[in-house]
Amino acid sequence: MAKNTRVLTVAVAAALLGGGTLGVVSANAAGTEESQPVAPAAAPAAPAPKKATYQSTHLTVDAATEAAQAALDAAEKDGQRITVSVVDRNGNTVVVLRGDGAGPQSYESAQRKAYTAVSWNAPTSELVKRLQQAPNLKDIPGTLFLAGAVPVQAPAKGAPIAGIGVAGAPSGDLDEKYASAGAAALAG
Repeated sequence: MAKNTRVLTVAVAAALLGGGTLGVVSANAAGTEESQPVAPAAAPAAPAPKKATYQSTHLTVDAATEAAQAALDAAEKDGQRITVSVVDRNGNTVVVLRGDGAGPQSYESAQRKAYTAVSWNAPTSELVKRLQQAPNLKDIPGTLFLAGAVPVQAPAKGAPIAGIGVAGAPSGDLDEKYASAGAAALAG
């Protein structure tokens, strides 16, 4: 009996007799043997109780890209060079579009503004005003309290599902105007 045939016969016998608990022996074309343990079947996952979980809504990549492109188009129409960042509900970046000629600082600024807007569910121009009562807000890592970002809210609940931040225009008011154009593109 050939060596490969013997190895295969032993493997089949082991599988039949041990029900997979003895391991599996396999051979490749060169006739070498390897032993791979077979993992026991996993126990079925228990469902979590309803009150222990929640669902959240997020923008799709396509929707985030559409919003970012609308903001970029609005800025380009005005001759402005900007960067647009769209973050999800958790502040994770979904898409960034850096327009031709946008400054190098605009990339991080746009992301941090978007994160700030979604974190407080408010345009960053409003959040700048809150700094008068709580100046230490600006010390929270990842935030940037400058005008130029707006939250995107879920249609039914009003909870934020994304933030759109813009940086690079000569004023925060213009940045926020372009961020709002991106949010408006999602509503239409």
